[in-house]
This record gives sequence, C-alpha cells and structure tokens, in this order.
Amino acid sequence: MAHTTDRSAQFGAAKGPLSYFASLWTAMTEARARRASYRQTLNELQALSDRELADIGLARCDIRRLAREELLKD
Repeated sequence: MAHTTDRSAQFGAAKGPLSYFASLWTAMTEARARRASYRQTLNELQALSDRELADIGLARCDIRRLAREELLKD
C-alpha cells in the first residue's frame, strides 16, 4: 500500500502563491540561521584544546554530535 503526504499546506500553498513564497522564504531563512549556528558551534569547539574539552567533559569525537544538536534545535 502506498503512502502519500500532501506537503502543499506546509508552506501555505492553500492561501495563494505569495503566501507560499513568503513561507518558503521564512523556512529558508530559518534553515540558514540554524546552519550558521551549527558552523559557529563546530568552529568554537574545534578551536578548543583536548585539555579544555576534557575540562568541560567532552571528547573531540563529541564535537560534531553537539554541533548537530544545535542544528536540529527548534
């Protein structure tokens, strides 16, 4: 059995094309801001020494996971 999802209402397509593009623009802007926050978190944590990371209870292998949490944060 096939499953379909109507995503047109997600960006306000039911309200008209201008509303759709405004919603799409807002979603893109928010995604760009989240990505910038991810990059900033990643760069700041990567700049720390292993000793500094250990002081805050992190290992170098945890950096990407923590930065990804910033990316996915609402």
